[in-house]
Amino acid sequence: MSGTGLEWSRGDRAKTAAKLMVGWVALLWLLEVVDVASGHALDSLGIVPREPSQLIDVVPAAFIHFGFAHVAANSVPLLVFGFLAALGGLRRFAAICAVIIVADGLGVWLVAPAHTNTAGASGLIFGLFGFLLVTGFVERKPLGILVGLVIGAIWGTSILLGLAPTQSGVSWQAHLIGLVSGVGTAFWLGRRGRTRTTPALIR
Repeated sequence: MSGTGLEWSRGDRAKTAAKLMVGWVALLWLLEVVDVASGHALDSLGIVPREPSQLIDVVPAAFIHFGFAHVAANSVPLLVFGFLAALGGLRRFAAICAVIIVADGLGVWLVAPAHTNTAGASGLIFGLFGFLLVTGFVERKPLGILVGLVIGAIWGTSILLGLAPTQSGVSWQAHLIGLVSGVGTAFWLGRRGRTRTTPALIR
């Protein structure tokens, strides 16, 4: 058997990240199948703003979509961004997603227009994009910086369009809050990492 332990570790991590995100995206499609079969009963899990009873839907809303076209539009960026973020470790990835989903859901609940119903993975997608865009700079890792530059070049225009308030039927608020949450998460985790690795000095 050839190859170093480090190489095998990286390969195993990539396989795990790929399996996780394929499973995640498959779950979104399965939920939409169930939604259609049930007469769109799952659409009620979206977030209706400033209704106290809707706070319970802050997390489920990130997994519900309004039609197969909605799921299809979110599948590729979620697969790519999620895979790249999950390469840093599953516990770290779980923390990133949890912070973004909860922060984005609460933000939508607070600021979305009245009488709207917001659901979909795009808030998480924008959050992962923001995280990947800046985390390399925050952590001062050349590979992370390169990843941020590449995804910025490929998806930057689409992300900017998703923030435009002029799009009908699109929650630009969810996109913006997700993006800010992702950037904030990168700084939060970067600061924690520096705190753990910086030795204490006595003067």
